[in-house]
Amino acid sequence: MNPIISVKELRKTYIMGVEEIHALKSVSVDIRKNEYVALMGPSGSGKSTLMNLLGCLDTPSSGNYFLNDIDVSEMTDGELAEVRNKEIGFVFQTFNLLPRLSSLDNVALPLVYAGLGKKARKEKARMALNAVGLGDRMDHRPNELSGGQRQRVAIARALVNDPAIILADEPTGNLDTKTSVEIMEIFERLHEQGNTIILVTHEPDIAEHAHRIIRLRDGLVELDELNEKIVRTAER
Repeated sequence: MNPIISVKELRKTYIMGVEEIHALKSVSVDIRKNEYVALMGPSGSGKSTLMNLLGCLDTPSSGNYFLNDIDVSEMTDGELAEVRNKEIGFVFQTFNLLPRLSSLDNVALPLVYAGLGKKARKEKARMALNAVGLGDRMDHRPNELSGGQRQRVAIARALVNDPAIILADEPTGNLDTKTSVEIMEIFERLHEQGNTIILVTHEPDIAEHAHRIIRLRDGLVELDELNEKIVRTAER
C-alpha cells in the first residue's frame, strides 16, 4: 500500500531582507493510511513549517510532496485550496470558530465550499457533532461553550468533509489537563475508526498518545520512531 503522504527531500527557505532562513533543510518522510503520528521539536525546529507544507498552507522551496499519489508541490494557490478542503481536516490551538455562528453552522461551513445543499450540510454537521459528544450544544455559539467544548466543535468541523488526514496543531495548548485528556481520547477514537492523524505538539505527554513520534531539530528529522509503550499495549 502506497503511503498517504510521501515527502521527498523537502526544503523551505524564507528570505528575510538579505538573510536566508533555512526552516526545512531536507526532510523525507512517509506516512501511511491510519497512522497516528506526532511531530515534535523545539521552537525553530521546523515542525510548524512542515505542518504548513503537509496542510497545503504553503509550498516548498524544493523537493516533492505526494498526497494520495498526487504531487501537490507545484500546485497553484487555487488547487491547494481545493486539496485542503477535500483531503485535510484542521484542528487549531485557538479553535478558529466564527463567533456569530452556532456550533452547527461552524461545523457546516466547510461543506458550503464543497457545494453541498443546505439540508445535506445540516445533516452531516449534526452527525459530526454527535460523533464528538456535542449533540446537545448544536445551537450554542462559541462564547456559550467551554474551551473543551469549543475544541470538540473544531474537531467536528475537521471531520465533516470526511478528510483523508486530520492535522491537529497544538490542539490542547489552551486547555487544562483534564480537558486535554478528554480531547486526546477523542483523537484515539478517531484513529481507531480508521482516520490518519498528524499531531503537532511540543508537549511530551500529549505526543505519548501517538503511535509514532517524529522529532525535528534545525530543519532536519532528528528521530523517527514507534512509540514502544503504545506498540506493547496493542500487542497484548
